[in-house]
Amino acid sequence: MHDRITPLREFVTAMTALVSSTSDERRLLSKGRQHLARLIASDRWLPEAFATPRADRYAQYLLHCDLQERFSVVSFVWGPGQRTPVHNHTVWGLVGVLRGAERCDEYTLRDGLPVAKGIHHVMKPGDIDEVSPTVGDWHRVSSALDDGVSVSVHVYGGNIGAVHRRRLDDHGVLHDFVSGYDSAMVPNLWDRSAATRSL
Repeated sequence: MHDRITPLREFVTAMTALVSSTSDERRLLSKGRQHLARLIASDRWLPEAFATPRADRYAQYLLHCDLQERFSVVSFVWGPGQRTPVHNHTVWGLVGVLRGAERCDEYTLRDGLPVAKGIHHVMKPGDIDEVSPTVGDWHRVSSALDDGVSVSVHVYGGNIGAVHRRRLDDHGVLHDFVSGYDSAMVPNLWDRSAATRSL
């Protein structure tokens, strides 16, 4: 018997096994993409508290962080017109769209500053993107909807809310930042009591 949160629990279990078996980025991105594709095939598992938009900016909710901080899973929630600054990650990452649509504007480093490539792509439910210092680490993400809410699930090779990163402000100045999270709780992946009682 499955409970609602089962897909996320299975994803966390699979990613824990993966990061325990290899540190090769290419393999982590390849196998991690397969695991993430299964997770975002349905959106019914995500608790509403982790899919709720903020009025002032996009929201970033921690869903799980590995005890050794080898990976983290985060839901990003976008209202119309909301966007990130241009930023980097410094670790590998996968971004999978769960609901709505997101636009990614790609940047590259030139003389130490991120410069727009003039390339963007729009991601819809089921689409997955990769980031890392080796495959491309600078971008800006925004809602691609004029109305409605978009939600994506991100998995990163570290505790992304605690990673020291860089962002570009609207005046072209780089700043250090640590993103943190917008929630003080994570989903309870491990309570199987309801399913057990129904047997």
